[in-house]
Amino acid sequence: MAPTAGRVAVLGEQPRAQGFALAGALVMFADDDTAVRSRWAALPADVVVVVLTCAAAAALTDLLPDARRLTVVMPP
Repeated sequence: MAPTAGRVAVLGEQPRAQGFALAGALVMFADDDTAVRSRWAALPADVVVVVLTCAAAAALTDLLPDARRLTVVMPP
């Protein structure tokens, strides 16, 4: 079976997330719970790994884990 390819996204506050763009990740800035939830809902279907800031993870507690994506939370 061929491996599944997909993109990595980073979701959270700009100062914590912006550097990941240099590595080719899709970076989605969100500075409050409403923005986090909106960006999460708008993630493209080809995103298979999402790196979350601590604040973003806290805003998504009722939506995680997500069987469609691997989620990783940055250390504080």
